[in-house]
Amino acid sequence: MEAITGYASYVLPIATALAGVWLLVTVVRYVRADQGTRVSMRQAVRVRWGWVRLARMAGLTVTDKTPSLLAQITAQKDGAVPAPRVLTPKIKVKPDQYGVIVRARTLPQVGLEEYQKSARFLADAWRCTRVSVLPDGPGKVVIRGVRSDPLTTPTTHRPTGLPLTDLTHWELGVDEFAAQVSVSLANVPGVTVAGVPGAGKTSGVNKFVCDFAPSPSVQIATADGKVSRASEGDYADLVKRMFALCGDDLDEANALFKRLVELRKRRSATIRDVLGVKNMWHVGPSPQWPLTVLIIDEAHTFFREYKGSDATAKRLAALTAENARLVEDLVKKGRSVGILVILISQKTTGDAIPTLIRDVCPIGLSFAQKTVEAAVAALGEDIRNWPDASPVALQDPAYVGVAVMAMQGRPGYTRIRTPYVSDTDAARVADATSHLTADPNLCLDALLRSTGRTATPASSLTK
Repeated sequence: MEAITGYASYVLPIATALAGVWLLVTVVRYVRADQGTRVSMRQAVRVRWGWVRLARMAGLTVTDKTPSLLAQITAQKDGAVPAPRVLTPKIKVKPDQYGVIVRARTLPQVGLEEYQKSARFLADAWRCTRVSVLPDGPGKVVIRGVRSDPLTTPTTHRPTGLPLTDLTHWELGVDEFAAQVSVSLANVPGVTVAGVPGAGKTSGVNKFVCDFAPSPSVQIATADGKVSRASEGDYADLVKRMFALCGDDLDEANALFKRLVELRKRRSATIRDVLGVKNMWHVGPSPQWPLTVLIIDEAHTFFREYKGSDATAKRLAALTAENARLVEDLVKKGRSVGILVILISQKTTGDAIPTLIRDVCPIGLSFAQKTVEAAVAALGEDIRNWPDASPVALQDPAYVGVAVMAMQGRPGYTRIRTPYVSDTDAARVADATSHLTADPNLCLDALLRSTGRTATPASSLTK
């Protein structure tokens, strides 16, 4: 007892010192935080202090009529009947720029469904624009409350210029609950991007190029239907990091598509011998076998049907029909050999992008649309059942840069705020990574020579 009494004199100073350190750290974090995060930090304090009372009012507690062991011992001494206990889930609260993230435990009869039913009450009590509840592992849920709407808060992205550690994921932006959204590109043959002019389509693709450009395991080609020359338009700042780029000239686009189809054939013929697998994604992209991305902006330019009986109309009609056939080949057969096609158009209806191409692309994004029919073409018939998430509701200028897509593992559709990448940053990344630009065909030639195989031209594979 004397030893315990002796140590007791140190407890108060130690506890005071620890409390002082915690308070100092909290103050420093508060001072260094931005204005939005400071508001969220104060909000987090209110959430913690008011949780027990709010949980009882929202029906997120459970009454346990079985007394604890201590209560049973006390009751035996006093001869009283133990009172039932009201159990409240334990929570951990983390603030950020947009609101709070609350991780909570479940209890018997208070599970995921009960939390989801109480979401609107929690939103009102926490003064949030919206609240979502998702599972966070066995016996856990994560409650996301956003005070300000991430969809109407413009964001910018400054590329680091460093190569990505994971080339299988494309970071798109943040959803309506400020959670980071990414899509897997592994085994994806094509992506469609739709939306009215000025809605943010090209900016979203620019971010893709700037993020993937620092990796020598990615090579990019572009057919831009909005311009006549490669030095014009939205991709002019990125041309140094593209191994091929053409404008709206149908003959040049046709030559580019043929070039990539020949690459696809050569890769298909040699992949087993060179990589030892049937699917490139089993080993991942490499500088010798790079992920080859074809961006087709204003895709309807290259696929439109020309009508007329004169020689010019017939030639153009034959050319666009062949373009459609070539791109269909890339989308349907290029997945396993590491070829990805990104098709961008104002509307992805069948007259803009042939359905044989569009319907094979598993990922579809749609920025603002004017009609439900255009939204259906971009996202599928099910978007009619989710009017609140429809891209038709994104026509307000505040939603420029916001896209809608169906996410695997999530019900319905997700709205995503894509960040803006400045032309200066795009040019900086392209200049810094221009030395990484290489023709995938030449990469394949070098790889075949290094393995002692003949660099067979694609033309001989069709004979």
